[in-house]
Amino acid sequence: MSFINSQEEQVKRMSGHSKFANIKHKKEKNDAKKGKAFTIIGREIVIAVKEGGPDPANNSKLRDVIAKAKAANMPNDTIERGIKKAAGDSNSANYERMTYEGYGPGGVAIIVETLTDNKNRTAADVRAAFSKGQGNIGTQGCVSFMFDQKGQILIDKEECPLSSDDLMMLTLDAGAEDFIEEEDGYEVRTDPADFSAVREALENAKVPFAEAEIARIPQTKTVLTAEADINNLQRILDLLDDSDDVQNVYTSLDGELD
Repeated sequence: MSFINSQEEQVKRMSGHSKFANIKHKKEKNDAKKGKAFTIIGREIVIAVKEGGPDPANNSKLRDVIAKAKAANMPNDTIERGIKKAAGDSNSANYERMTYEGYGPGGVAIIVETLTDNKNRTAADVRAAFSKGQGNIGTQGCVSFMFDQKGQILIDKEECPLSSDDLMMLTLDAGAEDFIEEEDGYEVRTDPADFSAVREALENAKVPFAEAEIARIPQTKTVLTAEADINNLQRILDLLDDSDDVQNVYTSLDGELD
């Protein structure tokens, strides 16, 4: 675990390198499509319950999904119904995780994570999105090596009851690898194995978060300047967003599309 050696050095890491603003913007865009967001989370609940049972106290993956659902403003009764349905219906759909990798225009690396009960349908949707946006799907692993998988928790400054220093110490003590401060929020990064412990420490301290998930963070970013490339990448992302099977999309794009 790569702890920062001192608080002074940690503060120096609080620069503008966080993706908080971009991901928060993406989340706000997704809020306009709560139906899809809730569908995705509902599928994650099914998988978590089938893998570890319906009791959140004994199922850390289910606790993580519940936290994600609450961050997305999913009503508690909807969450509870989803858990009960998954636990009581042995014939409920069997969702599979499928990951697609490739390149968009201008060499932007793209990873698409899906949850699906129909692999053929999902593969067709993803391939069509890449094709129509002048991108190319590659083989498994062709771009994933360019991303780090990290627990990522985003906290809005306006909603945080703790000072920056207290929040930093809380998260580092709980096992976080990195704490990054931006103008409007904080980003906490963890090893995936420590994600649940850090998230639960924040919950116990009554710290709300805008987003909490295991994310893929690009090691380097790709700048697009050509209008055609920007428009084509936007088309790929829009088409992927239209598919209920698509769970997450990660890119190496430097910045955020409108």
